[in-house]
Amino acid sequence: MTVNDAVAQRITALLKERDISKYKLEQLSNVKHGSLACIMNGRNKTVTLSTVMMIAKGFNMTLLEFLDDEVFVSDELEIEQ
Repeated sequence: MTVNDAVAQRITALLKERDISKYKLEQLSNVKHGSLACIMNGRNKTVTLSTVMMIAKGFNMTLLEFLDDEVFVSDELEIEQ
């Protein structure tokens, strides 16, 4: 699993947990539809820290809260270069 995949999984879980649509998250985070779509459908190979920070803000979370999930501590997590 890549870092982008992990971010997409975390977003999916939070959207479901908080009953928020992707569209609403785009509005709350100021992440453009195309950018979020690329993250969510795996077309993006890497996701920037700035984008993750904006997404966390959209969920009204700190970056650390967003990253505090088992999906990010896997030894199987691949870092794209």
